[in-house]
Amino acid sequence: MANDHAPHRILVADDQADVLEALRLLLKAEGYQIETVKSPSAVMKAIEARDFDLAIIDLNYTRDTTSGQEGLDLLAKLQAADATLPVVVMTAWASVEIAVEAMRRGAKDFITKPWENPRLVSIVKNQIELAGAVRAYRHYLALRADPEPALVPQRDSVRAALGALLGEPRKDFSPTP
Repeated sequence: MANDHAPHRILVADDQADVLEALRLLLKAEGYQIETVKSPSAVMKAIEARDFDLAIIDLNYTRDTTSGQEGLDLLAKLQAADATLPVVVMTAWASVEIAVEAMRRGAKDFITKPWENPRLVSIVKNQIELAGAVRAYRHYLALRADPEPALVPQRDSVRAALGALLGEPRKDFSPTP
């Protein structure tokens, strides 16, 4: 992963130590900073303590549970805590119904176990980039709404960066009197 800034931080949640270790090794090799946790309560504690660029959560945490309800409930809590945090859900007990329900509740993507490494890495990269664009756009809107004249140059640079990101032609964003 080519990254000139601090590594993106990813929270990975699963009750199985081997899954956590496999994801940690895979994503660390791609240049990401990984934090692993084993329960929904640990997920909530982690996001309250630190900012993450992405969360990957399992849908089942209790032994012999395959409904996905624990993960769906966790997904709702994550969305309430930080609606801009992209959450990717994963499960070994995939069905169309559970995938649709996870997406309906705010999951950005759905991964089945066992996963394919190139697909998982691609999903992670794309979701972090998309979330960064959304956060930049929200920042731009917040600056635009602020009538403080001292922020005008920042607004212009945000507009130019956002325009470049969206592939828009360069425009002159000089402040108007």
